Amino acid sequence: MNSILEELWYGNICPNTEWRETTKEAKMLMGYISDHYDSLQSTLTNKQKEMLEKFTDCHAELADINEREIFVYAFKLGARIAIEMLSLDI
Repeated sequence: MNSILEELWYGNICPNTEWRETTKEAKMLMGYISDHYDSLQSTLTNKQKEMLEKFTDCHAELADINEREIFVYAFKLGARIAIEMLSLDI
């Protein structure tokens, strides 16, 4: 079995593509978002639909950036915790 670093090197670990189980609360919220989006779409002109589509694209891009930044922060924090734990005299 390869080490975690070897697995990362060979591309066998890719956190941003890993499946995460969705909570009941998140599923419910996604349903509300979908329902409201569909209701809104049905009332818009073509120009307004285009603007909404651009808005949702930008929002999705921002969410991706935020998720990446949170991952980097959490990874660094985990590494600092591990380093501190290794340096303790127990």
